[in-house]
Amino acid sequence: MTFEIDADERLYLRRGVNAPWYKARDLSDVERERFRQISEASREAKARAEAGTSQPLHLVPTPRLNPLNLMPQKPANGLRALSLFSGGGGLDIGFDRAGCQHVASYDILDMTGEVLSKARPDWKVFSGPAGDVTSVDWTAWRGQVDVLHGGPPCQPFSHAGRQKGEDDVRDMVPEMVRTVKQMRPRAFVLENVAGLGATKFRDYLQKTIFEPLRRTYDVQSFVLEAADFGVPQRRKRLFFVGFREEDTAKRFHVPPRTHAFGGNSDIKRTMGAREALGLPDIGIDGLAPTIRSGLTGPRHTTSVVNSATAARHWAELGIWPNGVAKDREAASRFPAKNGAFRLSVADCMILQGFPADWPILNGAVYRALGLIGNSVAPPMGYAVASAVARALRPD
Repeated sequence: MTFEIDADERLYLRRGVNAPWYKARDLSDVERERFRQISEASREAKARAEAGTSQPLHLVPTPRLNPLNLMPQKPANGLRALSLFSGGGGLDIGFDRAGCQHVASYDILDMTGEVLSKARPDWKVFSGPAGDVTSVDWTAWRGQVDVLHGGPPCQPFSHAGRQKGEDDVRDMVPEMVRTVKQMRPRAFVLENVAGLGATKFRDYLQKTIFEPLRRTYDVQSFVLEAADFGVPQRRKRLFFVGFREEDTAKRFHVPPRTHAFGGNSDIKRTMGAREALGLPDIGIDGLAPTIRSGLTGPRHTTSVVNSATAARHWAELGIWPNGVAKDREAASRFPAKNGAFRLSVADCMILQGFPADWPILNGAVYRALGLIGNSVAPPMGYAVASAVARALRPD
């Protein structure tokens, strides 16, 4: 079974030669009117789906992947962890499942505080103005935190954010480094998009991370692939891990992959996207393309597509990644015109490795997708957290 991208759908993909995906689409007046008609028809179909008046094309699937199985809960290890730029909580979940004690989370977005507080009522969460890390004197936290972890906003270094780097006002990497210097944790973990490791940012990394910390921390960097830890999605992230004590740094090892997709392997198998979501067998399956944040690009969106190439991969999987539905029931009543399976927020959570009960959907769909798409895949965070814990607690 194949799912083609028809003429109407190509309007969503059309752009000038060599133009980045985020540039405005070059449409004629006729095409623009057709695009308006498609959008209006889609809004009406979505309204019928949410009202429960349309007939479902697909049965509501039962997912086969439980992301918690990728992160077996470890016993408490006595390590205290604090997170900055917590977002949807990908790293927080990873450190929690790795046995670390949660000390506090900081994020300037109110919706982050709502999600984390609802997920873990006993956690100390600072959000909104209280979560503005630029206004905090971190010396008050000295001696109270073993591991500082965080993912400064990645848009300055991502293709979606047009890679302005340090010239982008959203660049919070210097704030993460300031926190490390003031707080002096035993270890820190800083993660970001793989694009930050590009040659064009080499001088920036030296000036912003390595040079300011070289006298007090042994810092190493590495890239991990989410699918290598059981996540059914192609997603690379760059990690910087620093240790204050030399002996601890020597004990740290980059986490080895625990899973593999396809081929013969003596390690666990990563499910394809369709299998993970519990979709029917159509004779083809594969890893989901990298999920895009709903908060990036020129406007908020309920699409998780980040390129025309990704759109074709989604089509090959028989999955429609535009107009993500609020829940699986609405998705089943709101099929794509080509018959492909429409994603829901809950499906995107699974493809990102979030536990099913994590309360990401707390308001508009695009906000939920923003938290999902900006987060570290929790199983990948778990792998890093476990490796850091082994170095700090070798016994």
